[in-house]
Formats: sequence, C-alpha cells, structure tokens
Amino acid sequence: VEEEPTEEVKLGRLEFSLDYNFTENTMVVGILQACDLPAMDVGGISDPYTKVHRKTHSPTFNKTFTFNSTTFLGGRTLVMTVYDFDCFSKHDAIGKEEIYRKESHKALTSGTLSLQSEQLGDICLSLRYVPTAGKLSIVVFEAKKQKKMDVGGLSDPYAKIHLLQNGKRLKKKKNSIKKNTLNPYYNESFSFEVSFEQIKKVQVEVTVLDYDKIGKNDAIGKVFLGGASSGTELRHWSDMLANPRRPIAQWHDLKTEDQVNAELAARK
Repeated sequence: VEEEPTEEVKLGRLEFSLDYNFTENTMVVGILQACDLPAMDVGGISDPYTKVHRKTHSPTFNKTFTFNSTTFLGGRTLVMTVYDFDCFSKHDAIGKEEIYRKESHKALTSGTLSLQSEQLGDICLSLRYVPTAGKLSIVVFEAKKQKKMDVGGLSDPYAKIHLLQNGKRLKKKKNSIKKNTLNPYYNESFSFEVSFEQIKKVQVEVTVLDYDKIGKNDAIGKVFLGGASSGTELRHWSDMLANPRRPIAQWHDLKTEDQVNAELAARK
C-alpha cells in the first residue's frame, strides 16, 4: 500500500531562551515571542498565550518560567506548545517544539525554532463493498507512529469503527487492544450490512483510542470516510465505490476531532 505524500505545513516560529543554574538547580525557560502563526479562528486570526494575546499572528510574550529540578538535563525533553485560546471550547494546539539534551553539562542558550504539528500517527485501512450482498467490509491492518499516551512513552491502542448516517451513529464495532506499543498490528476485519440504496448516504468513522484501566480511554486520533470527507479519505471511499467487490487499502493520517469537524464544515 503506497503512502500519500504529506505537504509540509508552516506553523510559525517560537523564540525562546534557556538558562540552567547549577548552584540552585533551577532551569529558567524564557518564552520571548512567536512569529507567523497560522490563523485558527473564523476571522483569520489567533489568540495565542502564555497569558492570552488576542488577535495576532506574531505575539510578544517576554515571560519566564522556573523549574526546580536536579535531573532536568539528564536526557529529558523540554516541550513548548503554543495554543489558540477559545472562550467556548477546548483550546487548540497550534504547534509545538521539543528540545532534547543528552549532555547534562552543556550550556543551553537562546534560539528560534520552527513549530511542528503534533503527530498522532497513521493507520492502514481496507474498504470493500459488495452491492449484491449489501455488505461493507473494513479491515484495520495496522497503525504506526502513534502518539505517546502513557507515562512510560507508549500506548495501549485499539480502534472503534462507527457506521454513521446524517451524523447519527447506526452501528459500532471495535478491535482488540494492543498493549505497550506505538506501532500496533491488528489485521482484523469488520462487516456492516449496508444496502445499495444506502451506501452513498453513510459514512465510516475510525477512532483510535488509548485503553486505560482506570479512568476514561483517551482518543488518539480519527479518520472520517465517506462522500462528505475530503482528500485521501474521499478518494479512498470513491475508489471503493468504483471497484465493487475489490478490497482497496490505503494509509491515512490520524486527525483530531477538531480537524475532522473543520474539514466537514468546509465541505458544506
């Protein structure tokens, strides 16, 4: 299965400073400013923050944060994430940067780094529709490069498959949980009864979640397939309809619920 080439998205730059005081065992992180952030709001602007800076793509923060730690530089990673503030819903991550230092005694200075998008991972799915039998089959083959969800840097991923029509969930399936991995292999097949008259009206939502014994299972990312989707997802669905009885496999990027909803809204 060939993977779709991904286009690099520019998310802006973050200027920072780092200073480590060996006498007091403190790390001082300075967030100076950000430049050329993408638009996240309807009006074509964003509200990025250490404290919220409204309606700007290039905020100046000049804010410092002090961390008390004797082991901070012992191979640890410093993650800086820029969020867009939203009064009415979850704040959206614009981009992040990770700084990793194995050398615990090297001096850390200042710099400007390009923000990277948070990678949720990829999933390989196969779609097959048999019109005469009214049967839609979905195979979840494998996933890779999943987002780290657990403290140990791994996840316990599994997938939920929903059959939808007009936003309503009609049927649900789920596959097995794979423990302690970011690259789960499933090769599990699921079938739904969907008539020929109904197939162009339904959609399939595949959500990858991290299983947790205690508390809520957190969503890692999802794929939305159907006539209302776009890009690789729409092409995959269209190829399935154009090739009845033939399984069509494709790799897909996992997306956040906000990303999926934004793409669906843009298609309306």
